[in-house]
Amino acid sequence: MIYQLEIENFYSVRERQLIDLTVGRKVPDEPGRLVQIHDGTELRAPRVVALFGANASGKSNVLRAIAFMSWFVQFSFDYAANSQLPYRKFHTQETINKPTMLSVTFAGPENPLAPGDTPTCPYVYRLELSPRPDGKDQVLRESLLYRPHGSSRLVRILERDASGDLKAAGWVGIGRELPVLKKILRPDASVIATLNKLNNDLARQFIQSANAVDTNILLTKFERQDFDLLADYVQDKDLLKALNRDIRRLDFGVDQVQILAGDGNPVPHFSHAGLDDPIHMAFESHGTQQFFRIYPMLHRALANGGIAVIDELDLAIHPVALPEILRWFSDHGRNPYGAQLWMSCHAASLLDDLLKEEVLICKKDKSAATKVYGFSDIKGIRRDENFQQNYLGGIYGGVPIIG
Repeated sequence: MIYQLEIENFYSVRERQLIDLTVGRKVPDEPGRLVQIHDGTELRAPRVVALFGANASGKSNVLRAIAFMSWFVQFSFDYAANSQLPYRKFHTQETINKPTMLSVTFAGPENPLAPGDTPTCPYVYRLELSPRPDGKDQVLRESLLYRPHGSSRLVRILERDASGDLKAAGWVGIGRELPVLKKILRPDASVIATLNKLNNDLARQFIQSANAVDTNILLTKFERQDFDLLADYVQDKDLLKALNRDIRRLDFGVDQVQILAGDGNPVPHFSHAGLDDPIHMAFESHGTQQFFRIYPMLHRALANGGIAVIDELDLAIHPVALPEILRWFSDHGRNPYGAQLWMSCHAASLLDDLLKEEVLICKKDKSAATKVYGFSDIKGIRRDENFQQNYLGGIYGGVPIIG
């Protein structure tokens, strides 16, 4: 579970924005919705995080920060050397040459080499990128820290600087790998992604954690296409079975989805009551197509305890169906391993089904910079307020100003 996110000089976010989702013990208990961030603490955080705001307010860019860090840890070593990394800084002359900072805090096991253990302590992954003279970016600093049980401070696991100097805890086991690592470590690649190429156990475990982030945010031209998505459905019979169960429950008018051969490639077909033949996906409604595309992300997160990061989850999906999808994350039967959902949304009706701790607002100031704040940050807001009415009335901010 992610419960803190920091973003600075990244797309529309100029000044440092700290998103802290933690709530204390005085906040009323909401089983399945506000959950303990890890064993041994009274702090809780939501399993659903919904970002609202006007068009182009920066909602997608907040989600993109999570997606970019996940990508950088996993794939930056395989990315073409000396290429521009797939992100942008806040686009002014003042900020274009300043560092970008991204940081994520999440729960993990006491033993970093035992990812199956119960989360008992916080981890912090921090990445700072700065421009080189040629305009391309390099790592200014990259670190992975954690606070083991009984410690009052964060303890270094890995840390590297712009010179490539690397410091690591002894148990990380990079002594024998160090000469090779120094030769192949690039200034534009993650040390974790690089260590993974050397079969380092810690890097492999952390990349598995990064891989638990499943998103529809696009970063590079190598993003998954529909053909790859269909391969998932073909290879994973449980995924297709679950899709058919949920697409019927959410009343898309579809009785069954089948992946059939067509011109040598798999093609999804949708059977409807009253029709003699199944319908090719190309002729299905936009909402049905969108649900077919995002469902694997939801399913994998819930099945494995991952994090689904979905931009515009409400796009073309009926507002009556949206609360049901969110309820999956608070239902222990559907979410036995503590999956989390981060989503952007425009459907104001959904606010009636959300807690104030689950809502973030994105708003641009006069300089076009994104500010992020939660309902919990608004002084005097009550839990029993009519969130939808007040939001649309402009009381909380984050709505378009027409005229």
